[in-house]
Amino acid sequence: MKKSNIITSLACLFIMLLSSNIEAQKFSSLDKSPLDVTVYPSSNKEPNKLVKVVYSRPQLKERDLGKLAPNGKVWRTGANEAANITLYKDMKVAGKAVKAGEYSLFTIPGDKEWTIILNKDINVWGAYSYKEAQDVIRVSAPVSSGDSLEAFSIAFSDDGTMYLGWDTVRVAVPFTK
Repeated sequence: MKKSNIITSLACLFIMLLSSNIEAQKFSSLDKSPLDVTVYPSSNKEPNKLVKVVYSRPQLKERDLGKLAPNGKVWRTGANEAANITLYKDMKVAGKAVKAGEYSLFTIPGDKEWTIILNKDINVWGAYSYKEAQDVIRVSAPVSSGDSLEAFSIAFSDDGTMYLGWDTVRVAVPFTK
């Protein structure tokens, strides 16, 4: 009788160990274009944010920027989902009034200027389902150059200017109250 209790106990233990491995959570590998968030004002000491941008950061990886974000074509402004921009108060974007709310941020790259688009459609993948009829505003922003950036980046300056940067391209878009 003692021997059968030991065998039964070992069998139960083996089954429990096996079943816990079956139930283990599987996590995906690290995203090659990780999400990032930038806010304005960017100071951690300022709790009252005016703007937040959530976007994915694609990498150049020795590829041509013009193929990743082609001139003259609507781009999702990052990778994966279209970038998401939240305005917590009514703002002016490059001088044009925009109501507080959540929008997708699209861009149309160009050699001398980029078109910046805030669009009502949110939670969209890429620019595949982009609809111009849903645009809230379109503004032009001049292109300048800077040091090469491997990863696409968005940052705000202290005066509220949003900078988009990738490779040597820089685009500045002023946000004001």
